[in-house]
Amino acid sequence: MHKITMLAAGALCLTASVASAQSMTQGVRAADQDVSNGIVSAEAVMAAKNGWLVIHRTDAAMKPGPVVGHAPIREGTTNDVAAILTEDISSGDMLMLMVHSEDGGTKRGEFEYTLGAKEDGPVRVDDKLVMTVIKAQ
Repeated sequence: MHKITMLAAGALCLTASVASAQSMTQGVRAADQDVSNGIVSAEAVMAAKNGWLVIHRTDAAMKPGPVVGHAPIREGTTNDVAAILTEDISSGDMLMLMVHSEDGGTKRGEFEYTLGAKEDGPVRVDDKLVMTVIKAQ
């Protein structure tokens, strides 16, 4: 009986831990910025698990477009996240800074996502992407 009690208590702790991670506030805090140095920065990224801050091109339709940069992030809050751009971005271009997971890929620590793929894909909370949109200046 003692083992069952211990297992039940362990399962309860695990359930509470998973629920806590899922209910954690996730988001990206960033402002319009000059990207002429080839870098996009987020003031803070809040994530339930380790993953990626991914920079997508976007437009007025607010759909994620091609990936133009990414940077690793940690579980919890990562401050001052800088992603190196892989393409030239012009002043006025809209960029979507989005949280992606480290799930589904075959290589841990290597960003494997391509537009529409499941590997290292976008994080959703209540079926909404965890992201913000900025304008390059």
